[in-house]
Amino acid sequence: MVARLQSGVEAAAVALSRSRIEYDKRKVERNETLFKKQLISAQERDEMVTEAALREGELKKELEHLNLRTIVSPLNGVVVERVLGPGELVRADRSVVLKLAQLNPLNIEVIAPAALFGKVRAGMTGSVSLAPYFPGTYKAKVVVVDKLIDPASGTFWVRLQLPNAGNKIPAGIRCSVNFQP
Repeated sequence: MVARLQSGVEAAAVALSRSRIEYDKRKVERNETLFKKQLISAQERDEMVTEAALREGELKKELEHLNLRTIVSPLNGVVVERVLGPGELVRADRSVVLKLAQLNPLNIEVIAPAALFGKVRAGMTGSVSLAPYFPGTYKAKVVVVDKLIDPASGTFWVRLQLPNAGNKIPAGIRCSVNFQP
């Protein structure tokens, strides 16, 4: 969850629906004995059971309304920029509330020379050097290889993914990559 809109009315509606369900359950239980003794008709019993089931459906609807008041991130990441602040209008059709960055896995964007075109393939491994920030090399998997070579620069684009458990490596630092078959 990254934000919660004011939801007092929706929370009250959920509480009210839960109270009605509890009442309906007690009512059905009390009248079950009367039904077994044939002191109430099958229709009256059916009406009570149906009403209790309808209240449960209403509760589900109220819970969905309450859930609409909570903004949940589609990924596990960090907030990069807060676009809207407390009290600002959020519209469902076009408002951006926050900008998020996913840090695990890290995406590595590489501009590779045309000489490597056809040699770099999705699924292969690349050795990533993050020097001088982090010593050693890290294994990253090639996930996307551009199908076009830029004629002006004689390069093509490659994306690798580097596992980053615990978000130990920050995003945005320069690196170099050597591709291995």
